[in-house]
Amino acid sequence: MFKTARMALLAALFAGIAGPALAADLAEPQIEEAPPPVVEQQPTDVGGWYIRGDIDYHKSTLRGIDYITYGPPPGTNDFDFGKLKGGFSLGGGVGYKVNDYFRTDLTADYWFKSNFNGQTSDLTTTSTEVSRMSALLLLANAYVDIGTWHGITPYVGAGIGGAHIKWDTVHDPNTTETNPGSSNWRFAYALMAGASYCLTDRVVLDAGYRFTHIQGGRMFEFDSTSSGPGFDHGINTHEVRGGLRYQFSGNNGCAAPVVAYQPEPEPIYTK
Repeated sequence: MFKTARMALLAALFAGIAGPALAADLAEPQIEEAPPPVVEQQPTDVGGWYIRGDIDYHKSTLRGIDYITYGPPPGTNDFDFGKLKGGFSLGGGVGYKVNDYFRTDLTADYWFKSNFNGQTSDLTTTSTEVSRMSALLLLANAYVDIGTWHGITPYVGAGIGGAHIKWDTVHDPNTTETNPGSSNWRFAYALMAGASYCLTDRVVLDAGYRFTHIQGGRMFEFDSTSSGPGFDHGINTHEVRGGLRYQFSGNNGCAAPVVAYQPEPEPIYTK
């Protein structure tokens, strides 16, 4: 009996000592949070059709003017000088943005009339010549968008096409001498540089510079005093331009990136 009681007492003492130690060994598991998921941007549809409208101020330079005379002295004669004053134009076009870095468009610009002043002279007389010139410029253009920073995208571009030049009557305001102006199509090309700014995810403000060269051609016709026709040697034009582009579809580079949905991370239990 005493032996049994001793064994029961020893068992109770062992349980009292081992219980806390075993509980310490069986500590509750710690919770560690999973690392945040990697956010991946979904590919965006950048390409899309757009329309544009532009206004500009331009200053043109004539590369020279000559004319033919049939009376004395016969031959080819040069203007002493010929100058065009500055003018304005309105334009529009349709284009396609291929990707983040390349786009193309077709544009048409109407140059309102610019005043012309020139002078001719011979051994005995000097004549003042006045007229006005207007033009319709049609170009096929390509642009490289260099990149976008804070909504601003610098670009460079080039265009090729033709210009319909129309000269009004060339005349000396001090005499009755007149030469009917000519109207003709000529080859033209352009070089551009500028920057666009995102106004919305569809509308872009565009501002820049364009240099346009128009090939020389007939300027005025023969008159009754046996002078003419006359030819200008080409027109170089410097333009400061501003306008808006509206893109119908795709992303013009201004929209915020679309982020893929990521579920909330599940907690990870570790021992």
